[in-house]
Amino acid sequence: MRSRDGNSSLSLFICGVILFNSFSLYADEYLISYRYVLQDARLYNESLSISRAMKKCEGEKLKSFTLDYDKTKGFKENILKKSEDFLMYLHKLGLHVEHREHVRNFTTSSQTILTLKTMCFKVDFNDNLAIITPLK
Repeated sequence: MRSRDGNSSLSLFICGVILFNSFSLYADEYLISYRYVLQDARLYNESLSISRAMKKCEGEKLKSFTLDYDKTKGFKENILKKSEDFLMYLHKLGLHVEHREHVRNFTTSSQTILTLKTMCFKVDFNDNLAIITPLK
């Protein structure tokens, strides 16, 4: 039996600690895809899509990427601010390459498409860093 002399503040404190730690243990999950199109050796189109995952992602973790994070901006804005570094990281993960060449009347035209199919990324936010880890 529980006494009425005030153990409720201790139990409330313990519940608060458990709740706070449970939020900090789980990382946010995002779905990221990337497409880069070259037409006749010139950039034709480039798109980077970022959205929150609707379901929990599962898989083994790959090598992480660390990004300086500004809390006043959203995740996508922070990625776009350092897009060159992040895109180099995506290239290292491995992109699907599709290449087509057409020759017509002695004129060659080509199209190359680099694609990162939609992947799930876990993102841990610290004070001024975001640690981005892809799941395979």
